[in-house]
Order: sequence, then structure tokens, then C-alpha cells
Amino acid sequence: MLRKTIKLIAIGLSIVLITGCAKHNYKHVYSKSSGKVLVAGATGRTGRLVVEKLLGQGYTVRAFVRNAEKAKRLFSDSVEIAVGDVKDTDSITAAMQDVRWVISTIGAGGSKAKGNLPEFVDYGGTKNLAEAAVKAKVKQFIMVSSRSAGKKKHFLNERHNNVLIWKLKGENVLRESSLNATIIRPGGLSDEAGGKVSIGVFPVESETKLRRIPRADVATVCVSALNNTDAYNKTLVVLSNPEAKQLPWDQFFKTIPSDQGARLAPKD
Repeated sequence: MLRKTIKLIAIGLSIVLITGCAKHNYKHVYSKSSGKVLVAGATGRTGRLVVEKLLGQGYTVRAFVRNAEKAKRLFSDSVEIAVGDVKDTDSITAAMQDVRWVISTIGAGGSKAKGNLPEFVDYGGTKNLAEAAVKAKVKQFIMVSSRSAGKKKHFLNERHNNVLIWKLKGENVLRESSLNATIIRPGGLSDEAGGKVSIGVFPVESETKLRRIPRADVATVCVSALNNTDAYNKTLVVLSNPEAKQLPWDQFFKTIPSDQGARLAPKD
């Protein structure tokens, strides 16, 4: 009698577990809860939107930042905070512990500080992050670059110490690594609300008159690429496209060919 009762209890618990898993899409939840996302540049204007969208999707986030107080003001206790600098390999190694995915939104921007030039941030910082990610066996590395990365003749290079050349060098570090890399090249970034028009995805060599995209939509692309094998080892240009119908995410990345191991050269 006791054996029969135990068996009935076990069956009942199994039904409860199966029902609960089906109701909450257990497989999806498990994939997010099984690791952390490290967001480098998390307090920047694009990075903070990436963090916000990750949290909204149920991911555990570790923000890699230089200013802990700023991060606390932005995120409160919703994320882990790892203080460091992309030029400091020891701080990167510490931040990379138990990390499953990396999203990098770093950029020297308009900084004129000698130590924060594009050579040391967009290239050197990306290189440091990538090398640490390889050692940590990170599953995927997503980099936010620039649509014009690699162009020699561009006003941004004149204003910001050849930033586009250094961004391409950073991209190539990822392409030549063993990482599953997704390189996202947005057009001109705006702080407008996202989701108003379709996000167009284009091959690197494409010609289009479209120029801009909200940071919020770039963040959406980053999070949608996360853990998506169709986004592995691909470089894509993303721009607002009011004339196109938004592709479902399961099709969005399939239209772009793989560029694994293909080093891109600078262009005029």
C-alpha cells in the first residue's frame, strides 16, 4: 500500500512539473538562466538600452563599467556591476567569470584623452575583450561597430583619430578568433524611440540611401541576435527602413552570409 501511494505521489509531481514547464516555456527560460550576459560599455547611451532590453527578456546581466556610481544610478540592483576598463586585462578577466555571452557597445567616441583614443578602445579594448572571452569559452560575442567601419576617407576619421579604421581592426580580431561573433554595424545613431519603423538588415557591401537608426532599435537587434545561431559569424548593417515590412527574427539573420575567418580590408 505504501509503495502504491509513493508511486501515485511521484506521478502527480511529474504532472505538475510537466504542466509548469509547458506553461512557462521551460526550454526558453532555461537557456537564459543558465548564464550571464556581460555588457561592456553598459552605461553608454546604447549600452544602457541593451541592458534594459536584456532584463526585459529575463537575462541575468553583468555590467562592465568604469564608474560604479553611475551604473548604480542607472540600474539600481537589477544587474551585477563589474568595475574595470577595457584597457585593463586583469579587470576584464575578473568580469568574464561565469559569462556565457558578451555584448560590447564600447567606443572611444569623441574622447580626446590620450589613453582613450580609438586605437586603445575600439581596437585594443575589443582585442582584450575577445581574448578574455576565448579563454572563458564564451558562447557568443556581439559587437556594436559602425556602418562605415574601415572607410579611409570619412569625416569621422578626421574628427576622431581614424576611429573607423580602428573599428575595423577590432572587428577583424573577432573574425579571426574562434568566437561565434556577430558584428552589428548601425547607421547614424539617434536617441529617438525605437520600434516606429522596420529595421532593415543589409550586407556590408550594400548600397542604400538609408542613413540612420535609433539606438533603441540597435539594442533590439543585439538582444535578438543573442543565442541565435543564424546570427553567428555574420556582419550586418542595420538601418531604419520605413518602406519595408519587419522581418520575423527567425528570418532576419538568415539573409546575411557568414564571414567567418574573412578579414575585411579598409576602403576609400
